Amino acid sequence: MGRVTHLTPIQDQEKRDLKSARLPKSVEGLNDSVVSEFMLLGLSSSWETKVFLMLIFSLIYLGIILGNLFIFFLVIFDSHLHSPMYFLLANLSLIDVGLSSTTVPKMIKDLLSEYKIISFQSCMTQICFIHIMGGVEMMLLIAMAFDRYTAICKPLHYLNIMNPKICVSFVIAGWVTGVIHAMSQFAFIINLPFCGPNEVDSFYCDFPRIIKLACTDGDRFEFIIAANSGFMSMGTFFLLILSYIFILVTVWKRSSGDLSKAFVTLSAHITVVVLFFTPCMFLYVWPFPTSSIDKYLFIVDFAITPVLNPTIYTLRNKDIKVAIKRLSYQLISHQKLGRHKRRDNIFKSLKEKSYR
Repeated sequence: MGRVTHLTPIQDQEKRDLKSARLPKSVEGLNDSVVSEFMLLGLSSSWETKVFLMLIFSLIYLGIILGNLFIFFLVIFDSHLHSPMYFLLANLSLIDVGLSSTTVPKMIKDLLSEYKIISFQSCMTQICFIHIMGGVEMMLLIAMAFDRYTAICKPLHYLNIMNPKICVSFVIAGWVTGVIHAMSQFAFIINLPFCGPNEVDSFYCDFPRIIKLACTDGDRFEFIIAANSGFMSMGTFFLLILSYIFILVTVWKRSSGDLSKAFVTLSAHITVVVLFFTPCMFLYVWPFPTSSIDKYLFIVDFAITPVLNPTIYTLRNKDIKVAIKRLSYQLISHQKLGRHKRRDNIFKSLKEKSYR
């Protein structure tokens, strides 16, 4: 039989310390105390302000859903809109619905709640979806800028360059980029130990706010987030702005200084780009903010930009206007045809009764 070895108290303590040192930080935190939920501080503490904001954001969210889904289904069902530009626009509308739906419904609900609680799992899921959708939207904006460049600078080769295969590849690349962008950051954050304060000074969860609550030095993780989200936001923004400048310069050289038509075409894209990327660069490029101004800026990304996109592209686009008129005419014609059929059926039944 084997000999039983008795450990001294010092050896026993050293063994426990060694075992503890080998454990991952997340498991170590689970053995002590783990934050199972976060408390969101929201936008305001005034009851009157919260009721006002609840009404405003409810209307905005309704506009986001109706406006973007209308464009999405209009592009699907109207054969005249089956072109690369509108294919990308339909995908952008769908992403806007997804991006706003990750935060706005809970924000509306929390405005009238005394305790704004979100579970740890829900918080991580929200962060993940925000960055996936954000990455896809950035890629779609790049694809739309490339589409405008091809249409304006190389109109004769437009259909050959922007063929269906390329358009689908842009969308797939967007989703792949979004997933990689989110997971490459999420893999570092999920293992952080959370054992202290759990108040998040915002209406949603995101990496910068959550990192500050971790029971460890977050400087290295802040650098990872800045290098990933910050570089992606700033790089995409300047790439888009340079592409628009290049388009305008090309048009200026070809048309002897007349930029009005090209600028009108690009104005919608430029507006969306500036509105979308300003909050991203403010939060991710500069050192992580200690004030709460970033949560107000991100209302633009989650609520303002998604509701403006349908308006901007509808008011600035003749094809969309014509498609809406065509759809309205078809609906009216269908209603008239239905009324005529019902009237004919009534007359037919009355005539049959008179013969009897």
